[in-house]
Amino acid sequence: MSRLRPTPRLLGALSLALVTLAGCSSLPREPQPVAVNIVAINDLHGYLQANPFGYKDPQAPGGVRKLQAGGIATLGGMLNQLRQQDPQLLFIGAGDLVGGSPPLSAMWADEPTLDALRQMGMKLSAIGNHELDNGKAEFLRQLNGGCQSSRPDKACQFRPNFPGSGFPYLAANIMDSDTGQPLLPAYRIEEVHGVKVAFVGAVLRDVASVVSAKGMRGLQVADEAESINRLIPELKAQGANAIVAVVHQGGATPEPFDKQDCSQLGGDIVDVAKRLDPAVDVLISAHSHQGYLCKVGPLLVTQGNSYGHLLTHLTLQVTPGQHRVTAIQALNLVADPARYPQDPALARLQQEVEARSNQVLQQPVAAIGAASITRREDPAGEMPLGDLIADAHLAGGQAHGAQIAFMNNGGIRSDLTLEPGQTRLNYGQLATLQPFNNNLVAFDLNGRQIEQVLNQQWKAADDANILQVSQGFSYRWDALRPLDSRVVPGSVRLNGQPLRADANYRLVMNGFLADGGDRFSLFKSGVNRADLGVSDLDATLHYLKAQEQQGKPAGSATSAGRIQRLN
Repeated sequence: MSRLRPTPRLLGALSLALVTLAGCSSLPREPQPVAVNIVAINDLHGYLQANPFGYKDPQAPGGVRKLQAGGIATLGGMLNQLRQQDPQLLFIGAGDLVGGSPPLSAMWADEPTLDALRQMGMKLSAIGNHELDNGKAEFLRQLNGGCQSSRPDKACQFRPNFPGSGFPYLAANIMDSDTGQPLLPAYRIEEVHGVKVAFVGAVLRDVASVVSAKGMRGLQVADEAESINRLIPELKAQGANAIVAVVHQGGATPEPFDKQDCSQLGGDIVDVAKRLDPAVDVLISAHSHQGYLCKVGPLLVTQGNSYGHLLTHLTLQVTPGQHRVTAIQALNLVADPARYPQDPALARLQQEVEARSNQVLQQPVAAIGAASITRREDPAGEMPLGDLIADAHLAGGQAHGAQIAFMNNGGIRSDLTLEPGQTRLNYGQLATLQPFNNNLVAFDLNGRQIEQVLNQQWKAADDANILQVSQGFSYRWDALRPLDSRVVPGSVRLNGQPLRADANYRLVMNGFLADGGDRFSLFKSGVNRADLGVSDLDATLHYLKAQEQQGKPAGSATSAGRIQRLN
């Protein structure tokens, strides 16, 4: 048997192979993604208590599941459970956390709500339009703390010293025109599990259409997507491993709130999503009070309904050392008090607010004409509650010559429903209905201008914003006519008589609408303007009391047919 003797060439080859193998073992491994958990809430609007929530469910009676959802104690309990899985979870907001609130929060300038969010460990929030309801100075007080307020009857009444929100608000697209500087930081970078997550905030660029002129004083707003995109190089330079856009703008879809990768999202947020830099990994939206987990192209766009009904839970797989998100899991979780143990501290806070508030809120104020008067629109867009409020505002303005009252739908925040055994409406129910306390304003428009205003109600074929109108005023509209001329010519009438094009008529409405709010810009053309010095809420309260005293409780379960739709 012969034995192979190693030659110099063979020994060299073996040595090279061993060196190569040794080198392979020392190559750096590809970094593995880490899970980053984000929980978002939007449009809480100061709802400290659980409140009605309904959604389609084939297993429920009638195909709709109804429950009381939300409440700060339940939301806190949900976060406690989620933090057991990930103590570094990031809890954030997408705006309208306060403002347009029920009186339980509003009567204390929303300070208990901000206190609750601070206790929940909120890291940051984008600013919403309702944070600006009372203007720049009052918003900054709510942010930074203190008691110097335009609402001295509310500020620092719940606690003698208000410390502020305890978390920053973000806005990449709001400038303080008084200083020439940004009103707020544009972004914030949070470091968790060894990676950096950048959150960039923005508010809808058309915010001036949904905030009173007084609230927007001293502020300028730019395009959402452009403002966010300008920051991308800066965020990358700071080593952001993931970029999350938090924009107070929204859309809607017919798909369920918890459907993964829903595909039928429409509305203003879609245009924002399409124009965002591809470096943005996820878009958390708000404003439209819808629930969805949709895709716009490759970008995930989410929203969690409103009033604390849902928490949006996102899990991002983020690669350390790179700007790279390999996967995102998204869930909209129902804040069901039956499923989550309450947070004890937040339950105590809620009980304290209720005990101190109910002395005022439970006081009976007036009877109403039906057990339930709703915001439900009939086919023409008229609401039973819209009729009642417009009539109340007309009554409040008649001493100043008012002939016609208009009411915007967005200012009607709840239904009026008597509970079993309840015979009279209480103050809390009424204050929840109209929480903004805008003063009534009267002014003159001619008949031609009034018809033009009515034709501003249609933004698109399927996007109507029908004004509610007072008794004695009526008109017809035709869905087959062009958007800018849907009101049937000659159909606009006051007390049965056609409006004369060149004759002036005295109108009354809340100050937000009078200043062109909700895109009704022609109201700003009104002349002989007068602030009536009475709030919309007080006008409704006085009307309800007067009607009851006359033995004619106000309101009906059905709309009055003042607006007629053709086709």
